[in-house]
Amino acid sequence: MTAIDVRVGAATHPGLRRRVNEDSHLAEYPLFLVADGMGGHDAGAAASGAVVAAFRALVGRDSVGIEGMRAALSRARVAVERIGYAGRAAGTTLSGVAITEVGGHGYWLAVNVGDSRTYRFADGELEQISVDHSVVQELIDAGELTGDAAGRDSRRNEITRAIGGGSGGEADFWLLAAEAGDRILVCSDGLSGEVPEERITGILRDVIDPQDAATRLVHEAMLHGGRDNITAVVVDAVRVAGQDEGDTTPGLGSSDADEDTRPRAAAGGDA
Repeated sequence: MTAIDVRVGAATHPGLRRRVNEDSHLAEYPLFLVADGMGGHDAGAAASGAVVAAFRALVGRDSVGIEGMRAALSRARVAVERIGYAGRAAGTTLSGVAITEVGGHGYWLAVNVGDSRTYRFADGELEQISVDHSVVQELIDAGELTGDAAGRDSRRNEITRAIGGGSGGEADFWLLAAEAGDRILVCSDGLSGEVPEERITGILRDVIDPQDAATRLVHEAMLHGGRDNITAVVVDAVRVAGQDEGDTTPGLGSSDADEDTRPRAAAGGDA
């Protein structure tokens, strides 16, 4: 029995202004991830592809825990550090969820490095799970910039953590109790930076099939300008282990799991 039975859709496009698609994604049980590469030319594509390859070794498992994710991240960092182009270091973001099991219950184990994003759509509401590792987000947190101004700020593409790219920043993890009916969206900033959250919410609400929803989101980003590579992965929870009728908030089951419900402390390193 799997921890969460899911239906999945994924779509990607280089956008309207880029020749190379430096995004990579993984949408195979139990991992649903998006990596947005950087480094110019083919280095970014190689970096994001190397990260996806490192995590692909976990595909096919019933669930993946925190130690498995950390081990895959370590392999990914080594692989990306070996990539370079014309003396410039390659790097990539990473965001998404793994399906995990705690005490017989299904959970989303979310991971994030950089400014790709993971959202949960549930009960008609869109919630951003991940927290951007970016200069703009730090200014918002410090009260020096509003959310509305962030989308127009010239520093909106400057990230403070990455895998590779000269960054030693650690990943943040969150552990979230899953519920049947959850819809997870993982995307690169080519989507979140182009399409307003109100429009993303409307598409996730109205387009039932996850593949159709992912395709529609990518198309919407192109309608809004398509200035960057665009990737969307949509994951629907159909059945959740340990969740009986009326039981939608299972306990964590261990103190170690409780520790991982909070983001990791920030570590230094700019990308």
